[in-house]
Amino acid sequence: MVVTSFPPSHLADENGLLAIGGDVDLETLLLAYRSGIFPWPLEGEVLTWFAPPVRAILEIDQFILSRSMRRFLKRHDLEIFLNRDFESTIIACQQSTNRDGQLGTWITDDIIEGYLRLHEAGYAHSVECYDGRQLVGGLYGVSLGVMFAGESMFHIRNNASKLCFCFLVSYLRSHSVSWIDCQVMTPLTASFGAHEVQRTEFEEMLRFQLSQSQSRIFPIEPKEIGVWRGDYSVGSFN
Repeated sequence: MVVTSFPPSHLADENGLLAIGGDVDLETLLLAYRSGIFPWPLEGEVLTWFAPPVRAILEIDQFILSRSMRRFLKRHDLEIFLNRDFESTIIACQQSTNRDGQLGTWITDDIIEGYLRLHEAGYAHSVECYDGRQLVGGLYGVSLGVMFAGESMFHIRNNASKLCFCFLVSYLRSHSVSWIDCQVMTPLTASFGAHEVQRTEFEEMLRFQLSQSQSRIFPIEPKEIGVWRGDYSVGSFN
């Protein structure tokens, strides 16, 4: 049964837990993201919904690119694609034991099915990194117009997921996206310059983003980017 409403976010507990149960149908997920809520199953298959009291965001103009990553961008030979294989990317995030500071295996089979529906409808997208034919890193997230929420990352080759994230920042900037919803802070997002804002401030920012153009900023069909060397006009450097 499709969820038609969520409780007000101020009713969430101190950890941000707002609701238990429901489904991950397309309309439910869209309602959640438009409300500043995200699914984060705990303890196996229990579906739980969160609206944390503080929210991690990355403002594009505060993005930090380390010197080591700048060196990597100059010499790597990896190729980037958009939406080439969304399903393999989310499954790799589920199965990976190296998920860049993210805790737990919250990506259940039901979550995968739900986000595949989002992807098929043009709302969930992947940035993927390949070494030849091998998928060696990637990330996925949800885009509603100029609002982008990052979900998960993985890598099996050093810096591959960071490369995808750096490209994502540049890509979003070129489409007038001013910030990324990182949901909860991790060491990786903190190293890129993410910071936390109170839930009420986040919800105001979200409402503004959703009031802007809702034109799709990601291609529906797979798009080859190729070897990407970086955009040094974005953010700052360490």
